[in-house]
Amino acid sequence: MMKKLSHIGSKFAGVKQPDTLAEHSSRSAQIGYLLAILEDENPEYVAAMCTFHDIGEIRVGDQHNISKRYFDLKPYEKKAMEEQTSPLPEAMQKRIRQLWTEFHDQETKASHVARDADLLETMFQAKEYWDIGFVSAKRWLDNGNKFLKTKSAKKIFKDLKKRKFSDWWDHLNTV
Repeated sequence: MMKKLSHIGSKFAGVKQPDTLAEHSSRSAQIGYLLAILEDENPEYVAAMCTFHDIGEIRVGDQHNISKRYFDLKPYEKKAMEEQTSPLPEAMQKRIRQLWTEFHDQETKASHVARDADLLETMFQAKEYWDIGFVSAKRWLDNGNKFLKTKSAKKIFKDLKKRKFSDWWDHLNTV
């Protein structure tokens, strides 16, 4: 289902077909893995946390910041995650719930690294949207640094703002 649900906040920037929750989770796990190495945390653990951090949204939706002003989906997201994992063998159930809870409680360095990866992925996506003409996406780039906790994520964010999303292939001299 994560492949079918859009990362909804981008629609406020005018993006008609935003990335999916699956794309977001996959990229945040990859960023989390690398960020964990920079922050001297366990990269596999952080990547796993990033992989499962949004699974409750499969049932309750991706809540954007405007709707958060009026109601909080977190308790319902937790209930959805618990119901989703309940058919699994107990060891899997316990591990996924622990990863999800640690991410959302934000009480460990690993959870800070995972959250920074989650935020950085959104900022990378916003940068791509900005570079291809979605002017409203700049809001994420103007405000993103306020929420990052790790030194490495702040450095990556600073560098991200200086680049274009297409820089990775520009030097390849392709037609």
